[in-house]
Amino acid sequence: MSRCQCDNNSKVNKEELIATMDAIIERVGTSKDVIIPLLQEIQDEFSYLPSEALERIYERTEIDRAQLISVSTFYSQFRHIPYGKHLIKVCTGTACHVKGATNVYDSFKRELKMEGDSITTDDQLFSIEKVACLGCCTLAPVVQIDDKIYGHVLPGKVNEVIEEFIEEQSSEEKKASAKKHHKVAGEIRLGMGSCCQASGSSDIYNELQRTSNELGIEVDIKSVGCVGVCNKVPLIDVVSEDGSIKRYPNVKASEIKEILHYHFKPAGYFTRLKNSLINRVDTYHTDLTWDNVIWKPENERTGLIDSFLASQKHISTEGFGYLAPLDLNEYRKHEGFDGLQKVLTDANPKQLVEDILNSGLRGRGGGGFPTGKKWEIVAASDKTDKYVICNGDEGDPGAFMDRMILESYPFRVIEGMVIAGYAVGANRGVFYIRAEYPLAVKRIQRALELCREQNLIGSNILGSDFSFDISIFEGAGAFVCGEETALIASIEGDRGFPKQRPPYPAVSGLHACPTLVNNVETLSQISYVIRNGVNTYNQIGTENSKGTKVFALAGKIKNGGLIEVPMGISLNQIIEEIGGGVEKDEKLKAVQIGGPSGGCIPANLCDVKVDFDAFNQMGAMMGSGGLVVLSEKDCMVDMARYFLTFTSEQSCGKCTFCRVGTKRMLDILDKLCSGKAQMEDIDKLEELAINVKRSSLCGLGKTAPNPVLTTLKYFREEYEEHVQGICKTGTCKDMIEFEVTEDCIGCTKCAKACPVDAIPYEPYKVHHIDTELCVKCGLCIDECSYDAIIKVKKEDKKNG
Repeated sequence: MSRCQCDNNSKVNKEELIATMDAIIERVGTSKDVIIPLLQEIQDEFSYLPSEALERIYERTEIDRAQLISVSTFYSQFRHIPYGKHLIKVCTGTACHVKGATNVYDSFKRELKMEGDSITTDDQLFSIEKVACLGCCTLAPVVQIDDKIYGHVLPGKVNEVIEEFIEEQSSEEKKASAKKHHKVAGEIRLGMGSCCQASGSSDIYNELQRTSNELGIEVDIKSVGCVGVCNKVPLIDVVSEDGSIKRYPNVKASEIKEILHYHFKPAGYFTRLKNSLINRVDTYHTDLTWDNVIWKPENERTGLIDSFLASQKHISTEGFGYLAPLDLNEYRKHEGFDGLQKVLTDANPKQLVEDILNSGLRGRGGGGFPTGKKWEIVAASDKTDKYVICNGDEGDPGAFMDRMILESYPFRVIEGMVIAGYAVGANRGVFYIRAEYPLAVKRIQRALELCREQNLIGSNILGSDFSFDISIFEGAGAFVCGEETALIASIEGDRGFPKQRPPYPAVSGLHACPTLVNNVETLSQISYVIRNGVNTYNQIGTENSKGTKVFALAGKIKNGGLIEVPMGISLNQIIEEIGGGVEKDEKLKAVQIGGPSGGCIPANLCDVKVDFDAFNQMGAMMGSGGLVVLSEKDCMVDMARYFLTFTSEQSCGKCTFCRVGTKRMLDILDKLCSGKAQMEDIDKLEELAINVKRSSLCGLGKTAPNPVLTTLKYFREEYEEHVQGICKTGTCKDMIEFEVTEDCIGCTKCAKACPVDAIPYEPYKVHHIDTELCVKCGLCIDECSYDAIIKVKKEDKKNG
């Protein structure tokens, strides 16, 4: 349906709006609990929530003004003012923050001439906003324009991103020419997760189709899920007839023809002659052949990938690299839904709960509460109606595990959810997924349709007496909804306010019914436990932390990506053996783990093993699994401020300690980062953090102080230096100035790069920087080939 243009002065458009609204209401419903999906549909239609549309809601539904205003102003997704035609989302997640997301945001505003607080261009073409996390942390800094994601966006290249987007919008899709093709044995596997597509996998897919058409061959091009090695995508695997695999990382579109030439023979003598001679001559002429990835030694191509994968153990990501996300028949051929068949045939619910208890599986989304214990509580209820909720509201900046699992292994999560429903006696399931994960929503929706067709969900599953159906609910942008009582409130059509416990959701949850809430990763491990047995699962991990943990490895790391490791592996092993060490050979400073709820573990303690209890003892927590590597060039005070900014903004405001306490803590951190704090402010900060942690109502407030407390514990000297006006890393802009040294040769590259003309264009002269104009974006440093621009502490400059 085309967007209805709202105009108060136009009777025709008013009638059109009413007709559009009536159709939406008819499709979504009129009850109070559909308010969030209803508002989402309206915003999809109009790009914001027009007042006339809201009036129609009052007239046609059970939703009153108080509820609508309360909900629509609580969730960050909803907008009450018109936005531009295209929306630019600049990710400010942890990895993106470390890589300079703030400078990227400022550069977009400058390039689009958005003055002051304006977030929309004068021509209404673009609007811009910061988002907590886009879930593509290995590509930081990340920007999304509409549905298109761009990775590794540099402040000096934002004009190229805008131009590329506009060009793509204006170009028409080319129709593939209809030709008869020669079917060849083998297949090409191409990762098509969000990170893969942001790195150009869609272009590679199109080039594979185009080139195979040109060569007259038909090869199976198989889209697979996340391959984990996000910094090596686009990555393709060429599978020969004998099952052998040749892997090609970081593939360029210009290399595809040579790869197809090498592995597959076109049909017919003359076609082969033409393509093996004429096309090769063309390739030689451009010198592309000599640098083609296909001619690189095997170790050079795959050595880093092999080391990246060597220490991993795949349970949640079982089938990585070869399972197509939405090929249900293929999933079933690889033991998919065998676990469900087994429990429906051989296991009674009570024994199933006992098996999960004995497996030692603990919840993967937070503090590690025993999964079987939750199941046991829900199963013990004699109420008829029960629910299972899959918590996919992965709002932690720096985390993308749930997104990858939902996109790549949807059937595995569904299978775990159905098994959980059977164990606890539930008849309904709900996927709660962030609306910021459109590909995950799309794939889960399609996976549910396919499962319903094969009687894997719905009535009398696989001919049994057990019935269980599943629906999807898209979150509307509230980090606090990761807390299970807030999540349930959201589904019921309310603000995402956490509730005092007890009663726990396992006793009284969704619609006051017993409700099991497990996160994505927890459910993805269930089928493995059932198929392979409790003892097999028990042998993986440590005494109190069994199985594996999926991490989003990002930040200042050479080889970032999605990893799954056995519990008990050390952080140092992850960083060195899997991640390849800190990028640019910088020195490791700390690992930030668990997102805003976690803490910073210093380099000298990174021999700690991945274990729930070990992390808790250090003041951190496993959390959802974001693992961000920080180098010597990162400021720990700035990191603490970054996380407090996030949690302060995301506080629901229900309890005073969280609402006011986090804001007061942030005020002190702002003073510290601007060089205006006193020594006693450090003690006040610590006291506040302890009180907020002790007294807040829900997990958000109780864990919000963790980044502050751990940085105070392990990096207190940096706080004391900031009181003295010193930020050794040069991160805190209020404490530094940029200066040109005598090494400058006057090449003018810095002057050309400066977005605010703070460096006069004076060829062959030593340049100078107007500090009044300088915005300290760092583009001049990036452009200088002679290291002639440095950051100078204001205190040193004043005294020197």
